[in-house]
Amino acid sequence: MAYRLLALDIDGTLLQSNHRLAKQTKEAVEFAKRKGVYVTLATGRSFPSAQKVAKALDLETDIITHDGAFVGSSLEAPIFERRLNNEKAYHIVELLEKHKCHIRVMHEKFAIGNKIRQKNFLVAKMTVGIGDPVFYPVTFVDSLSNYLLNEPIMPPKIHAFFFNEKERLTAKEELMKEIPGIHVTSSSEGGLEIVSEGISKAKGLHVLGKKLGISLNQMVAIGAFDNDLEMITEVGLGVAMGNAPKHIREQADWVTRSNNQNGVAYMVKEVFRKQLNMQL
Repeated sequence: MAYRLLALDIDGTLLQSNHRLAKQTKEAVEFAKRKGVYVTLATGRSFPSAQKVAKALDLETDIITHDGAFVGSSLEAPIFERRLNNEKAYHIVELLEKHKCHIRVMHEKFAIGNKIRQKNFLVAKMTVGIGDPVFYPVTFVDSLSNYLLNEPIMPPKIHAFFFNEKERLTAKEELMKEIPGIHVTSSSEGGLEIVSEGISKAKGLHVLGKKLGISLNQMVAIGAFDNDLEMITEVGLGVAMGNAPKHIREQADWVTRSNNQNGVAYMVKEVFRKQLNMQL
């Protein structure tokens, strides 16, 4: 099989645990590009944050962000976007506020977060930002639900970070039971990601593939978390990182090394080294 598109998750995949991009990874991406492979990012990050990584890799392609809710190469002209409507966003936040968690309503140009009334509030702010460095304005308010009543927002995604796993699972169950038309997943330990029903990185790849004339079975996708599972299982070659949880690794077609062992570079060289150059 000749693979024509390579989709890369960012956190836990492209980036090492210290959040750095290894030289070997950059070289591997260049290697795939020289083979004529369309390389894209598929991430839960916001567009501005993902775009910084794309630029570091010299990618000028459409990228899949907000877990598939926003796809494009610019903020101004996305090829696909799907937002939570005002009322649904409000109800999601209202439910999450019943739990001890940090919430971010994530627009593609800004974010609104709640203030956590505890001693480690600063730690909470820093922790939730580790996986998605801020390259756009973030406003922290006392009550997110009150804010949304006065300033309605239609965000691509809402993110919540919990400090207690039991409470996270309870909140996830409540969201899925009480609010129809949403998809709840996770891209990190302690996190919940809420997007519209039917939205996923796999959906983003389907949209991108339709534009490019590339079928899912001509794609390679690599990731490490629950929000990667659908694309890993639907593409022609689904690859799990060595640091991915066991249930992700078990459903992948292939498991590479961990993100701290240059797993992306190893996978790219192994998969594409014998593939002839091609043109889209």
